[in-house]
Amino acid sequence: MKSNYIIINGPNLNLLGIREPEIYGKEGFNEYFLSLKKKFPEIYLNYYQSNHEGELIDKLHEIGFRYQGIIINPGAYTHYSYAIADALKAIETPAVEVHISDIDQREEFRKISVTGVNCIHMIKGKGLAGYQEALEFLLKNKP
Repeated sequence: MKSNYIIINGPNLNLLGIREPEIYGKEGFNEYFLSLKKKFPEIYLNYYQSNHEGELIDKLHEIGFRYQGIIINPGAYTHYSYAIADALKAIETPAVEVHISDIDQREEFRKISVTGVNCIHMIKGKGLAGYQEALEFLLKNKP
């Protein structure tokens, strides 16, 4: 039976490919996601994106006790959403936090991740390739 993994993207990440391409690149996420699915046919890889904090929390609650891994990019919620941080802490499914840009090299407020504390690993500054690295990390470190 195939294992279930999900990528959860937060606010404004639906604009990848057109939003600040000098920071986030020119490739849209849907195209990237399809190529990622082809690279990992041995798993069920799902994708969810929302610009709304409560919807992200609801999705974490929905899958957090039955999926084998979560890759999450909370977007700007990374820096202040204790509610998403609490949801990550409350669930059993391990999560890896991904940031396309290197948050340590950006504005001061972006250098703090309140959500990453409840993830098992964080990847930053590797562009969209960070999602593949996160998936490889989860597959290598299965409980």
